[in-house]
Amino acid sequence: MKAAYTIFILVVSLALFDVSNAQKLNNNFYKRTCPRVEMIVKEIIQNRIRKNPSLGAKLIRMQFHDCFVRGCDASVLLDTVNNPKAEKEAIPNQSLSGFDVIDEIKTAIERACPRVVSCADIIALAARDAVSAHFKKPLWDVQLGRRDGRVSLATEINGNLPGPFSNISSLIQLFNRKGLDVNDLVVLSGAHTIGDSHCAAFSRRLYNFTGKGDADPSLDRTYAETLRKQCPNPASTAITVEMDPGSSLSFDNHYYDILLQKKGLFVSDAALLTDRNSNRVVTRLQRSSSSFFSAFAKSMKKMAAIGVLTGRAGEIRQNCRVINPLK
Repeated sequence: MKAAYTIFILVVSLALFDVSNAQKLNNNFYKRTCPRVEMIVKEIIQNRIRKNPSLGAKLIRMQFHDCFVRGCDASVLLDTVNNPKAEKEAIPNQSLSGFDVIDEIKTAIERACPRVVSCADIIALAARDAVSAHFKKPLWDVQLGRRDGRVSLATEINGNLPGPFSNISSLIQLFNRKGLDVNDLVVLSGAHTIGDSHCAAFSRRLYNFTGKGDADPSLDRTYAETLRKQCPNPASTAITVEMDPGSSLSFDNHYYDILLQKKGLFVSDAALLTDRNSNRVVTRLQRSSSSFFSAFAKSMKKMAAIGVLTGRAGEIRQNCRVINPLK
């Protein structure tokens, strides 16, 4: 009993530590030390997105994968140096892209404000600006003041990132562990309205759902047939399809339309309809785009504060791909 009580106190203490760290983030963190930081990020993103309209999907996925493993500490950016392997080498992260954009931003910021702005804050700003680019205004506020972690382990990916075949109970449990609720789960899943996916992430739904050569009955039959034409069996790593058919470059609430039409691409998408509470949120967001944008801004603020390092914790990396040498 005493051991269980001690564990409980430790969990509560860690939760309070995360909350107190999140409260140290603010909108004006670099007002004196690097006042042009947001303008630098915005200018580079605007230039990049003209050549790469899907950049928003890539960077918000990068931020999600960073925050769900060790917190929002830019550990996903670190390259492997000798052993062990870094996060970006784990299978779920091998399809991440946009690292060169973060490098370009970091280089520009280091010229303006050396050793001041963290890579973790750059990820948060870049993802927001890339998704917001077509709206000519930021879709959510980004609080700043994160510091960068010094550890990145591929072995920590399993159990910390939701997989495309996750069911609703495992999704809810994972999000709860990160301080997020069912509403956040459904709202943040709405980011699937932009971007593409490799066929391997969902091909089992098309060809061998229960191991008997069958298709997932929860997937619209006509849509499943369309997907089979796009993704032959076995799945090719060279083929991708839109996660939100016909709307993969438009950040909107159309994702919830396709969910209710049984056209969610992943098992984890379809799972949102299998729970009464999550289903209710899907319906609410599908009915109102303004509700979606408002809810997304709130959930992004929560996600972007997961496990942040502040104060003297961590460091401000000079190069986002490698930790600073010890003094």
